[in-house]
Amino acid sequence: MASYHLCVKIGGKGKAASHADYIAREGKYAREKDNDLEHKESGNMPAWAAHKPSEFWKAADTFERANGCTYREIEIALPRELKPEQRLELVRDFIQQEIGDRHAYQFAIHNPRAAIEGGEQPHAHIMFSERLNDGIERDPQQYFKRANSKEPERGGAKKVRFGETPTERKEYLIAQRERWGTLQNNHLERYQHPDRVDARSLKEQGLEREPERHFGAGQVQRFDTAQLQAILERRDAERQAEQSRDERDSVIDVTTSLREAISERDNLTIKQEQKPEPAQEDTSGRVFDFEKEPEKLNALVSDALKDVQDEIDLQSLVNETMAEFQGIHQEMERLAEKQRQQEKEQQRLAEQTRQKPDKGWSFSR
Repeated sequence: MASYHLCVKIGGKGKAASHADYIAREGKYAREKDNDLEHKESGNMPAWAAHKPSEFWKAADTFERANGCTYREIEIALPRELKPEQRLELVRDFIQQEIGDRHAYQFAIHNPRAAIEGGEQPHAHIMFSERLNDGIERDPQQYFKRANSKEPERGGAKKVRFGETPTERKEYLIAQRERWGTLQNNHLERYQHPDRVDARSLKEQGLEREPERHFGAGQVQRFDTAQLQAILERRDAERQAEQSRDERDSVIDVTTSLREAISERDNLTIKQEQKPEPAQEDTSGRVFDFEKEPEKLNALVSDALKDVQDEIDLQSLVNETMAEFQGIHQEMERLAEKQRQQEKEQQRLAEQTRQKPDKGWSFSR
């Protein structure tokens, strides 16, 4: 099932080169076994770092001002449903949409195995500089100097701000999250996957549950069997509840369409009944007598009976749909109660964990 995740981070002076090595799995972060690196790439780099992006981040750490931001990072979850080459296409499209040719960037796609369930966890780290690519060639030291608005070639590359006030920065982030959700859904549709993501918070979606917490491999190794089983059962209950909500929504859509169709037909019938009855004529325009031409009457009666049967069939379908909706609603209530019981059990286990520090458990909500 496709899941939504986007967060933005910033890095201070002295952290860019190390983080670039981390996402690219280079230097001390290189892995010989269980390598989760799916792809790495960079773009818009100045000439002196075009083929070695690590040099760009080293220069940022060296020459950026003491309290300056050396990089921004967008971290996004990628759909498991897409193939590796399709995920790469999605990330490139997102970079083109959000960064274009305006900023130097480096990204990497990781696909580790989930620590608990063992499935894929594809995601991307996109690092980029706030410095604007204005086409002026600068050496590393000048690149990170303060910009000169009157004589740009004498100063450093200008920094771009993503909103001047906290409110503007929040609005920018919300809009960016919506753009990422739309782009991801477009790619899922392009490759004929029915799942969709939603950029809204769980509260905005009307879902009364806590966001799922991510557990690292080190934490999972300290869980006992009961704790792991509780986590798996909760996730399974949430998936079932979401599936039931989707089924309920589809039933509501069908029911609404049927009711609209019935209402439209009834309104049309009322309008027709309000019109004066025309004389019964055959195709030649001649008024006919039902007693002398009973076949004419039989045809009209058959048509009327057919309309009645259609109405009965349509109403039966509505009744069946509403019954199905009630069944789904009851199932959702059952799953919600099951989830509440599991959360109570998790709280009990967490309390046991706090009371037994010698076992090294770490299971806080």
